[in-house]
Amino acid sequence: MKITRRPDDEMGFQLAPMIDMTFLLLIFFMVTTKISKEQIKEEIKLPVASSAIIPKDISNRDIISIDDQGRYFIGSEATDKKALAAYLKKRFENYPPLRLYIRADKTTPAKKIKEVMKMAADAGALDVIFGSYQS
Repeated sequence: MKITRRPDDEMGFQLAPMIDMTFLLLIFFMVTTKISKEQIKEEIKLPVASSAIIPKDISNRDIISIDDQGRYFIGSEATDKKALAAYLKKRFENYPPLRLYIRADKTTPAKKIKEVMKMAADAGALDVIFGSYQS
């Protein structure tokens, strides 16, 4: 009895799944970038600071805005002081760590900014950055 060997099949590299994965990642990043841009209230006129440093990464931050009249916004939704404090505490409990990006108008009363900082500290915020323009 003679045993015949089959010729070894060449191992091929499947390119289609790699292309699919690349497109899925591309779509994911395009969608998340659009969402984060929509969360910013555009009417805020940021102050100019000569020592401002552009952060390398502002992703995974909750955006809190304060307009020139001292009104609070979570993303682009208006809120009041009590609701903002509750939001920050709940956000820290459900998805720690709490990282904030505070955007205050250049004419915002300092008292309002201090209130947001106090709420952030009470909620357990670990990393807070402020928005400004570089001069």
